[in-house]
Amino acid sequence: MTQSSVTVADIAIVGLGEIGGRFLDEILRLRDRGIRVVCVAQNSDTPGKQRAQDAGIPLKTVDEIVALGGAVDVIFDLTGHPEVRKDLRAKMQATGNRHTIIAPETMARMLWAVISDEQLGEGHTSRGY
Repeated sequence: MTQSSVTVADIAIVGLGEIGGRFLDEILRLRDRGIRVVCVAQNSDTPGKQRAQDAGIPLKTVDEIVALGGAVDVIFDLTGHPEVRKDLRAKMQATGNRHTIIAPETMARMLWAVISDEQLGEGHTSRGY
């Protein structure tokens, strides 16, 4: 079995602004390592949203992502808005989904440091869970 035939994680990205868009680009560059972006959420028009659409990645609402349940291993919340993270956590808890992990920007930054030689930039000030 080749490495590219193994799915390591099915992820969703919420927030495709500057940070989320750059994160998406890097993850897409490494798709042969088994990280699959199953969908993204972004309300406003951004270059990252356009790149996701160009790559054929489904655009969904947060509610639609939550409804996917265990089909998503990790949801990266890269909005920089604590209220979005709080809402996302509440919706996930209401579904009883014990599989999907909600990863805040801190986790994306840590992953970025491992997979890229570039700096991600400061971006958002809210980095807590």
